[in-house]
Amino acid sequence: MLCPSQDDHFAPSKDPIKYGELVVLGYNGSLPTGDRGRRKSRFALFRRSKANGVKPSTVHLLNTPQASKAVNCKGQHSISYTLSRNQTVVVEYCHDEDTDMFQIGRSTESPIDFVVTDTVSAGPEGEDTPVTQSTISRFACRVVCERGPPFTARIYAAGFDSSKNIFLGEKAAKWKNLDGHMDGLTTNGVLVMHPHGGFTQESKPGVWREISVCGDVYTLRETRSAQSPGKLVESESNVLKDGSLVDLCGATLLWRTADGLFHTPTQKHLEALRQEINAQRPQCPVGLNTLAFPSMQHGRALSSLEDKQPWVYLSCGHVHGYHAWGQRAEQQPSGPQRECPMCRTMGPYVALWLGCEAAFYVDAGVPTHALVPCGHVCSEKSAHYWAEIPLPQGTHAFHAACPFCACQLSLTQPVARLIFQGPVD
Repeated sequence: MLCPSQDDHFAPSKDPIKYGELVVLGYNGSLPTGDRGRRKSRFALFRRSKANGVKPSTVHLLNTPQASKAVNCKGQHSISYTLSRNQTVVVEYCHDEDTDMFQIGRSTESPIDFVVTDTVSAGPEGEDTPVTQSTISRFACRVVCERGPPFTARIYAAGFDSSKNIFLGEKAAKWKNLDGHMDGLTTNGVLVMHPHGGFTQESKPGVWREISVCGDVYTLRETRSAQSPGKLVESESNVLKDGSLVDLCGATLLWRTADGLFHTPTQKHLEALRQEINAQRPQCPVGLNTLAFPSMQHGRALSSLEDKQPWVYLSCGHVHGYHAWGQRAEQQPSGPQRECPMCRTMGPYVALWLGCEAAFYVDAGVPTHALVPCGHVCSEKSAHYWAEIPLPQGTHAFHAACPFCACQLSLTQPVARLIFQGPVD
């Protein structure tokens, strides 16, 4: 079996030092319109030439809006906690030469390093579900990385705006901790889940938690935007681990450490696996025509389907070429039903697409399994890993979803083992 080439990645010991990468779930290697500038499907965090981190310093208790405005206009980073119309706590932040700060959010203003918009989930037929109104904060969160070994990355809710301020208004969830420092939550919150065992073949889902503005860990609120916080979880921290998931209420990000990426399959490795599968000349068992997975750069639009495109009966896993027979008039919630000519099993019939985003793979295994109902193909262990991860959907639900297109996976059969027929000659 092929092994990922470590030459395709930045080795952890090489300069520039890479802290890790944030990869948006629901995109198969790039945004549908292409990656441009700060708006892309993955964002690499490198050590900056000059530290830009900040840390808490002076605390002010102000009784007039004018006094609060005067503090905020000093040009320093600050977080304002509005307790009432006449009382505000402002925490000033000073430069921290030991950390680098990276900010993520929906805003395209200059303080945002990684612009993230709502992920549009694709249906089983490739159609997009429109987003009516974004629920991602303009300044959603910030990741702070230590500039020295072991280059620990920590996540905090909320980001500093163009005035270097974070404002938590009267209606925002906020409180004073036992040690006296103020803290709070953003409107829809920043949720984090650390998988047990890291991002490996043996990993298991962790528990979703909420991260505060100051980086403390809390249980989830009763509802996503409730004003009362959950309970403090003192045994857990805001340190990101390889495979940690960060949900911004509209988009979910996967954190991969530099070391984790170093041992992950590469685009070159996935392309070699595609060519290896095609070299075996799998055939449609009925039409007897040779099937072949399209190149990794091939679009998923239905208009781009090729004659050799593999299709699958998801209920049984038999792989065919496209054909129009076997349709049944009755409709199921999962969509149109087809009868497999090989085993007579009824079920959805969809095109197969290789998962191209290497960061979503937990191993370098051969793509042998499809996610149901979208038809994205990846290794067996990667497919089963994502089938067990409950991802936030909207403001209150959790469902497993395909990492390559964000389509919600089937509750009864989230993964299908593919059955290819070899050439008859």
